Amino acid sequence: MSRKRWWTAVATAALVTTTVSAAPASARSGDPLRGVEWQSLDGSGNNKDRPDWGKAATEYPRVAPARYTDGVGAMVGGPSPRYVSNRIFNDAGQQLYSERGLSQWAQVWAQFVTHTVGLRVDGADPLTIPFDTADPLENVTATVPVVPAGRSQVVPGSGVTAPREPLNVNSAYVDAFAVYGGSAQRLEWMREGPVDGDLGNNGARLMMPGNLLPRRDARGDAASAPAVDSPGVRLLEKGVVAGDIRAGENLGLTAVQTLLAREHNRIVDALPSALAEETKFQVARRVVIALEQYITYQEFLPAMGVRLAPYRGYRPAVNPGTGNEFITVGFRAHSMARGDFSVEVAEDRYSPAELDAFRARGLVVVAGGGTVTVTVPPSVAAFNPELVGELGLGPLLQGLTQRPEAKNDELVGDLTRNIRLERPVGCHLPEAGCQVAIFDVSAIDVARGRDHGMPGYNEMRETYGLAPKTTFTSITGERSDAFPSDPELTPGDEINDPDSLDFVRVLDDRGNPVPPGSERAVTGERRTTLAARLKAVYGTTAELDAFTGVFSEPHVPGSELGELQLAMWKRQFEATRDGDRFFYLNDPVLLSIRQRFGIDYQRSLAELIALNTDVGCAQLPHDVFFTGRR
Repeated sequence: MSRKRWWTAVATAALVTTTVSAAPASARSGDPLRGVEWQSLDGSGNNKDRPDWGKAATEYPRVAPARYTDGVGAMVGGPSPRYVSNRIFNDAGQQLYSERGLSQWAQVWAQFVTHTVGLRVDGADPLTIPFDTADPLENVTATVPVVPAGRSQVVPGSGVTAPREPLNVNSAYVDAFAVYGGSAQRLEWMREGPVDGDLGNNGARLMMPGNLLPRRDARGDAASAPAVDSPGVRLLEKGVVAGDIRAGENLGLTAVQTLLAREHNRIVDALPSALAEETKFQVARRVVIALEQYITYQEFLPAMGVRLAPYRGYRPAVNPGTGNEFITVGFRAHSMARGDFSVEVAEDRYSPAELDAFRARGLVVVAGGGTVTVTVPPSVAAFNPELVGELGLGPLLQGLTQRPEAKNDELVGDLTRNIRLERPVGCHLPEAGCQVAIFDVSAIDVARGRDHGMPGYNEMRETYGLAPKTTFTSITGERSDAFPSDPELTPGDEINDPDSLDFVRVLDDRGNPVPPGSERAVTGERRTTLAARLKAVYGTTAELDAFTGVFSEPHVPGSELGELQLAMWKRQFEATRDGDRFFYLNDPVLLSIRQRFGIDYQRSLAELIALNTDVGCAQLPHDVFFTGRR
């Protein structure tokens, strides 16, 4: 089964809910929190006047009018998304890193938040993205002539006489949806106790065999377990189950999901044993939700250089919904993903047999000086969640603090731009019957903008109160949008010359040259400017896709984001905060929990790691979102 067809099947299954009864905690005899309102799983009822606002399985609200050629759903044209990807997003093997010293935690937390507030699924219509094997900038081979993808599933009834409105499977609130999910059916499977349609007889703890996320076969029958994201049937049984189906997508994400699940259980264990199980569950969930909000707003957003307007309290007139423009264009972090993960521990942490097993699986092991460093390459880090237990959660989370994240820019590596999909798995061209497709996330992101009816780049800027850009150099901040006179380039056809992407030098944060591949490389000079390639691909700024334009802008000083992306984040995270009745700064129940049980959500990410792993605060930076290189 192809990734596209499989993804459609499991994600559609995630939409299906089954009624599961549960006695509310407030109804229990002797309940010290009688009368407390607990957040719904799917976000419904947060806003009492508009109970569907932010609810799972509703539309992504728009800021700008939908842009379709027929006003309903026909996608606008433009250069082929794979053609754009090969010339604009192709990093040619040279990754750049955060100029402000952000750690790998920034990208991992960004992905975790993304998986909390948004999930789109494929509908029935294909998203046709041609794959041209004759393209001179094509450096991979495929037998399938398209990048496999589908148009997003839409809200029923839309796209007929009114514009298509893509469906958000998740709720829009920062409410730990990725930890708990949006249906009682999924939650019951994850909680300790029987799976019999009655949450009332389940324990407060999340099921965590070996203190790790449960695999789909944890209850014996993987076929009856909740859906998970996996690139192939052979991985389905070892896929891990969490609130969001993508928990096993990469090693960093699995580690964060494991951390939050452990924190839930730690809180449950700290509560009085006399409390009803449902009360203990709801208290722990309330604190975990507040904790995700606290870290996001107090650490992550400031680290990214996003400064919000002061909080003025809950505003019921503000729609907190995850905006279509934000999730489709503004909150894409694929260029920030470096893909590999590394741990550095005392040499006796792993046995010789364990180190040999790591090497056999393709991990890189370097020992010496009393320590051992184990690096997990991108090809192994994806969909191998069991490595969290084998390497250790603490060392993995500590490792995220020690390495810089990839720069938030237009450069995207083969990790997400050239994902090889094979049928049968393991086949090699030119074997007979070997079908190979290339899954290109950057090309899909460009096409997705057209699928979702995104305005063009300049219209998007105006939507967010910014002036349009009339030249490509004004977008990129470069001096020229002309191709240079260079003997290495083909005159008149520079845009199709692979040498146009060459890096002539890379520089550190002080402007000093560094060797190619250095983690101190934060800027680079290519043989051609980005502005020249944008002009050759799009012609005029009026034709520029919003997604491409957003990642072509230089960063605002003191921020990891360009001007438009920064405006999009600011608007969305203010709305998500202000339109949430249960936001931690507006929730008196959290104070009651702290006073009654001594449990507080106000913990830094470093403290959270120390509480739930064998890595102490002394071994972590105060702010784990920075490497300390600043």
